[in-house]
Amino acid sequence: MHFDPSKNVRSWRCKILCGFIAIGSIFYNTPPEAAQDLTPVQSQIVPADALIGGVEWINTKSPIQLEQLRGKFVLLDFWTYCCINCLQTLPDLKKIEQAYPNQLVVIGVHAPKFFGERDSENVREAVLRHDISHPVVNDANAIIARSFQVSGWPSLRLIDPQGNLIASHYGEITFESLNAFMKRVVPKYRKNRLLDETPLRFPMERTTTTPTGLRFPGKVLADSETQRLFVADSGHHRIVILSLQGQWLDTIGSGQAGFEDGEFAVARFSNPQGMALHGDMLYVADTDNHALRQVDLNKKLVKTVAGSGQQAFTNPTFRVSNQPTAIRLASPWDLLVHEQSLYVAMAGTHQIWRLTLDRPRLNVFAGNGVEDIVNGPLLSRVGSTERSASFAQPTGLTSDSRRLFVADSEGSSIRIVPLNEKGDVRTLIGTSSLSAPLRLFTFGDRDGPLSEALLQHPLGVAYASGKLFIADSYNNKIKEVDFNSRKVQTIAGSDREGKGSDTMPLNEPGGLSIANGVLYVADTNNHVIRTLEILAPEVLKTLKLQGLPVWEESHVPPTPESHFERNTFGTQAIRPDKGEFLVDVQISLPQHATINSDAPMSYVVRSSEGDSIIDPKIDGQRFPIDGRSGIFTLRIPFTQDSGTSTLELDVDFYYCQKTASAICKLGTLRWKGTVVLDAAAANNRFEIQAMIE
Repeated sequence: MHFDPSKNVRSWRCKILCGFIAIGSIFYNTPPEAAQDLTPVQSQIVPADALIGGVEWINTKSPIQLEQLRGKFVLLDFWTYCCINCLQTLPDLKKIEQAYPNQLVVIGVHAPKFFGERDSENVREAVLRHDISHPVVNDANAIIARSFQVSGWPSLRLIDPQGNLIASHYGEITFESLNAFMKRVVPKYRKNRLLDETPLRFPMERTTTTPTGLRFPGKVLADSETQRLFVADSGHHRIVILSLQGQWLDTIGSGQAGFEDGEFAVARFSNPQGMALHGDMLYVADTDNHALRQVDLNKKLVKTVAGSGQQAFTNPTFRVSNQPTAIRLASPWDLLVHEQSLYVAMAGTHQIWRLTLDRPRLNVFAGNGVEDIVNGPLLSRVGSTERSASFAQPTGLTSDSRRLFVADSEGSSIRIVPLNEKGDVRTLIGTSSLSAPLRLFTFGDRDGPLSEALLQHPLGVAYASGKLFIADSYNNKIKEVDFNSRKVQTIAGSDREGKGSDTMPLNEPGGLSIANGVLYVADTNNHVIRTLEILAPEVLKTLKLQGLPVWEESHVPPTPESHFERNTFGTQAIRPDKGEFLVDVQISLPQHATINSDAPMSYVVRSSEGDSIIDPKIDGQRFPIDGRSGIFTLRIPFTQDSGTSTLELDVDFYYCQKTASAICKLGTLRWKGTVVLDAAAANNRFEIQAMIE
């Protein structure tokens, strides 16, 4: 995706990142081997600009400046949470963080496209929803993006340990490409002693969240025949089955992110979204696994029916495949069954695909893979230059049995696709009539005639009784299309919460489904399901869940909780006897917390100068320590009778809250100071103290 921050358009359009030129397909039309590499900056030294201009920081207790990270490689990820290409890059960033935990710091710079994405609370929810474990700055006014000459999402900038910009990249990238680059540069900086390999720990936003029964539910599927409601509990990586009245019936999936078939209790999903029911078979768009899963509700078994589990980086070179599980998919987001066909909103390739259910057959149904809002034939004819239709991140599907209605989220449009394959793709609400620079950057919140209505990143649609209902996600509203009057009106959300409503305002609703005249809404950021009577939509209610266990904290792994800044212990004089000196570390913990002496604890000593007094065998090595009552003693051997060295000490330990939830956290404390071997010193030990907030 591309933006030009220098352009300005009318008030109802995005004023920050606009002037879109439809080249989003560069991510897919360029072969991975040509598009995936970091590009070294040509000049030898390009000082990196400062991270100044962001309105709020997330996953860190204070703003970060690049000067604080000298000695580390810093990878800046310029992204926006609506962008599928940005989301598909996140797993590779997580892998590179894990591969170089002591050498690399990733910082997300969120430069928004939509109005709703400028709000720091919405960015914080996106960080939680996508399990981002590095600091993120809300660059709401694109000031940092402009300073780094960023013109599209996602974009990467790599800064070396001396603060110089050394490489950049535009578009999606693989872990393999990032790793290959890091393998080349890390040894050079280590050899020249320019690399600070001290572990850094940042306080994660997720440690402050309250457990809930559902977490970021993405889609819902209501079935009037069996009186069941299927909920994609996306943040818990599972499917929850309820009655239409909210009674918990069953859970599909272990709740741990992964890609595993089998019985309900062991099967694993990763950010599941849309679902479709066909007899006793429930089909699930397993979005982050890039796969389609089939759930046998009678046998309680899950199996994969399409997708290899690996992401497609290019447009499919096939039209039809008889081996669906061998084909790479890209972020399937929603599903719909019509007759013997399962239609798939393939958000990552900007297309509609189709899986034939009575035989193994997968094909591209509509869309040329170019990210845009263009009407036309479903697919180009073989050997023809006739222009075919383009979609922009389709994320919602519904049907009146003749047509598919598609929520085309990045273009803030609703598209119509004929199921008989004989007509053209058309636009019901949206921007297809505009010129290319504006199609993907025209959005707003306007009811009225279809030709004048505006949406903002709609994610879900549902059809019933001659009306189309839209989850206008970034406007936090539910809207209704009346095909008789050909008008759009808001029926829930913002100032239309309803008389006597028992609810909070909608917060980025993502999925809709209808059963027995009731519209069920996945109110994603509120972690609840809402209901609305479609014949008299005056009161938006929260569905009361009965019997669904609250997600246990034990399912969430311990996360780091400490500052990355290094404290100082000043200059300490040590008497050079017995071949070692001792450091007593005393830690003050938060109220109702205690050291977990049963967990492994360790320390690291590093010399920050070449003439270290400490034994080179322990320089940079990790050693276990025992802890009691928040006191640790570090034993540090030295090899000289005199000398002065600047040393860095890191202590890792676990502490637990003495509460019912018994949450345990990893604490990491760091000090830097000078040690002087002096025969006149009083003893061979000193004490340092620290406080965990």
